[in-house]
Amino acid sequence: MYRRLSLPALALLSGLLLPAAAHAQVLPPAAVPLVPQVREAGQGRLTWWGLHVYDARLYVSGPALRAGEPFALALRYARDFEGRRIADTSLEEMRRMGFGSQADQRRWGDAMLALFPDVKRGDELTGVSVPDRGAVFFLNGRRIGEIDDPAFSRAFFAIWLDPRTRAGELRQRLLGEAG
Repeated sequence: MYRRLSLPALALLSGLLLPAAAHAQVLPPAAVPLVPQVREAGQGRLTWWGLHVYDARLYVSGPALRAGEPFALALRYARDFEGRRIADTSLEEMRRMGFGSQADQRRWGDAMLALFPDVKRGDELTGVSVPDRGAVFFLNGRRIGEIDDPAFSRAFFAIWLDPRTRAGELRQRLLGEAG
């Protein structure tokens, strides 16, 4: 099922990563039941060519990110981005990492184009990976949609969490592996 949503992927095409500044980003209350025993695993800041793009936080169920367990990724944007660009960049990264067939990629691209709104500076987008179900999304704490496709969820969150990500330092910070 596809509904209106948003989640970023823009500016993952390399860049300088810095620690995230302190801010009041927390998991939306409506998302907490989807991630039992929720706790923050790590945080980081993505900058691209010196421009602050977003601050990210990873929330996990239990002590660490584990396969088959739900988790949430929250991004607080520092700039405005068009939804179309977010969708296109996300799909490009999923393709680059080899996720899905061409048919899957077409379906995912269409879904993201239909779902991703434009985001403004200060908007917070949160995606929750729900194993064996797909992904549920929140904009500024309000549930805005989901994509009921576990393969999409794996491919989408790999943009940040897969070892092949272009944002390796951010990945380490999110996973709590960076100093």
